[in-house]
Amino acid sequence: MKNFLDENFLLETKTAEKLYHDYAKQMPVIDYHNHLIPEQIANDINFENITQVWLYGDHYKWRAMRANGVDEYYITGGASDLEKFKKWAETVPYTLRNPLYHWTHLELQRYFDIHEVLSADNAERIYNECTAKLQTPEYSVQNLLRKMKVETLCTTDDPLDSLEFHQKIKNDGVDIKVLPAFRPDKAMNADDVAGLNAYINKLAELTGSDINDYDTYLSALKARHDYFAENGCSVSDHGLEQIYAEDYTVEEVKAIFRKIRSNDTLTLEENLKFKSALLFEFALWDHEKGWVQQYHLGALRNNNNRLLSQLGPDTGFDSIGDFSQAKQLSKFLNNLDSQNRLTKTILYNLNPADNELMATMIGNYNDGTVAGKVQWGSGWWFLDQKDGMIKQINALSNMGLLSRFVGMLTDSRSFLSYPRHEYFRRILCNLFADDVEKGELPNDTAWIGQVVQDICYNNAKSYFAF
Repeated sequence: MKNFLDENFLLETKTAEKLYHDYAKQMPVIDYHNHLIPEQIANDINFENITQVWLYGDHYKWRAMRANGVDEYYITGGASDLEKFKKWAETVPYTLRNPLYHWTHLELQRYFDIHEVLSADNAERIYNECTAKLQTPEYSVQNLLRKMKVETLCTTDDPLDSLEFHQKIKNDGVDIKVLPAFRPDKAMNADDVAGLNAYINKLAELTGSDINDYDTYLSALKARHDYFAENGCSVSDHGLEQIYAEDYTVEEVKAIFRKIRSNDTLTLEENLKFKSALLFEFALWDHEKGWVQQYHLGALRNNNNRLLSQLGPDTGFDSIGDFSQAKQLSKFLNNLDSQNRLTKTILYNLNPADNELMATMIGNYNDGTVAGKVQWGSGWWFLDQKDGMIKQINALSNMGLLSRFVGMLTDSRSFLSYPRHEYFRRILCNLFADDVEKGELPNDTAWIGQVVQDICYNNAKSYFAF
């Protein structure tokens, strides 16, 4: 019997151990999509306690606590940080076989050198030990990133964001590259016309423009796209239920925009045409600048209206959606490719039923100009766990080139989430090793080790060219 979470965790053979310890473990981290707060990095803050760095904003943990019968007062409510930590510690023993059990203990080990299993019995002592360390200079947020060998990270930023903290990080000469990513979801959200108008008004004020028609709206958004590029951005990101690729004319979209500015309700067809037009324009701008565009597809968000009204979005009430993906996705990519204006693209699915769909879709638009030009991204959100990662890796292996894969990202709001890269690397090494042990791959450790290092780091470094 192996010990829990020892140095060979998830590594089932000597070959797997060699691939991980000699090749994967040493590689730096490029985290090209996350939700970290740039201000906290720029100011190199120290969190007051482990609850603030570990539980604030982490809806994975919040969902587990709710499922365990913990009152909202101890999750997002007015309980003290110690009380919230204790409730999380009480929940941890009940997360057996959930990835949170592994992540929790990996993070305690890697950041705090704590090798105990967290429970109600040791919660206050561990809280005090971690909190004391977090108060020291070695545990500032920049040093937390350095501890995990993070070389480059991309935050997720709205077009209205000032990027002042990215500028400060660069001007201060911080040795970690912290770059913005252009996330214009709110700019095309015609589901909420009143909210979209408020957004347009803010954009008009920011850009000093009078946005009274579709052309001036595009010009203002393009000015922000240009501004992001001037501040080191080379990545866009879109969180969508599905790709929008309805047929439309420019005149139709101009008329739809006039309805929006008049606060008129749109028909479903008008809504989809407006989103399709903007999504296509964003993709053209990305191609013009040579950016990488990312599409996160398939989340059914804000399912619980009662708690949405109390707590707001991104608080743990989202799930996997069963949206139809293939036809519109193919049409969107084909429209861009037919004009030779399809930039490097990464697709992510939230519904595992779409795995083989995505694995085959990317092959339709890889054209030999760039290795792995169109990528199928790593297991995302509900799928960034052992089973989800293995299925993604296996489907990509069977239907594409795993060796050209750009690897893992955190998609996290926590500075303590970087052991997820280690988790991925261990799983990857074990899968390669298993094939070697079975005689399905040659026992060529040097070459397979090189491929492992490419997937862990080198491919992303070349692909993004940060």
